[in-house]
Amino acid sequence: MHPKRLHRFPAPTLLSLAAGFALVCAAGCSSDDAPGVDVPNPLTNPKDGPPAGNPNAEATCSVPAEAGLADVSRPTTVVGTGTPASCTSDAFVNAVAKGGVVTFDCGPEPVVITLDRTAKVFNDKGPEIVIDGKGLVTLSGAGKHRILYMNTCDQAQVWTTSHCNDQDHPRLTLQNLTFVDASSKGEKEYDGGGAVWVRGGRVKVINSRFFNNACADTGPDVGGGALRVFDQHDDQPVYVVNTTFGGKEGYGGVCSNGGGISSIGVSWTLINSLFSHNRAIGKGANPASPGTPGGGSGGAIYNDGNTMTLSLCGTRIEHNQVNAHGSAIFFVSNDHSGDIRIDRSVIQNNPGGSWYETYPQISNHADTPIRVTNSTIE
Repeated sequence: MHPKRLHRFPAPTLLSLAAGFALVCAAGCSSDDAPGVDVPNPLTNPKDGPPAGNPNAEATCSVPAEAGLADVSRPTTVVGTGTPASCTSDAFVNAVAKGGVVTFDCGPEPVVITLDRTAKVFNDKGPEIVIDGKGLVTLSGAGKHRILYMNTCDQAQVWTTSHCNDQDHPRLTLQNLTFVDASSKGEKEYDGGGAVWVRGGRVKVINSRFFNNACADTGPDVGGGALRVFDQHDDQPVYVVNTTFGGKEGYGGVCSNGGGISSIGVSWTLINSLFSHNRAIGKGANPASPGTPGGGSGGAIYNDGNTMTLSLCGTRIEHNQVNAHGSAIFFVSNDHSGDIRIDRSVIQNNPGGSWYETYPQISNHADTPIRVTNSTIE
């Protein structure tokens, strides 16, 4: 079974917007903001690379309880026995296959685990799958491999229901981790998602960083230099909290579309996060222009499908680039039922692209509702 392709839309009408356009909405908190949970972040001041999450003043949004950290006090598997040498690729891959709660004991200092193959989630393990790096663990794809794969519709990973495209498990939580140098360019069937590829169940990402991850250079629908997601249970959102995609020059993700994240038919709630220096390098947009391979949309975010919501709160998107559309965000709802919500966020200095109907740096259909509060788009 393959992910449903929902990417066709009529040729867009180009609308030129004056440079330097800024929108700052009325003061006060978003009406749908509610008291949240505390999310301690061990990667606020790391020794290596930019921090996890948005370090700027607008990152003040509360975190819903269901988007909070998972309990890892009783791990199923601990990778390592107290030394960096004990934290091997095999140990990590085997721990993920076993499922449950995975933690690490690699010593007191930051460690890089370089994978020689992709770690794969089995759907009959869990139903909760948690991977917690405690802020010390970096998982590397060595420029050759995707780091993590979960697919409820892949028979090789065990079918557990008769409705694999809409089941409530596994529920994958990635927290306190760094994902670097991953590549899915060699993947043919399940393309995109340079570091992480997910279909089905649920996934959330908390206190994490994605640096220098890549997927296919061209293609009208392939995307997600860091993360690619399909078919979340009951159309519930993917939560991304206190997480950085890029962070500074040379650290961003690269793919045909969606240098940071990409999805089809999926809602996202992005809280106190940062997208910067990601690139969508395909050419010819979607569907591909004659004589071109396609792609080049969504410098940071590529959101495609039908009924879905892209929600940003306390999130900054800057210095991302595209060749086609949506230097910050590409959002196409094929049945025109999706919407975008932007609260206490900043979108600025994302060069390139065209087809900006309402706001600069955001490509969407003219009838897509966009609610902006306490935010700057310029």
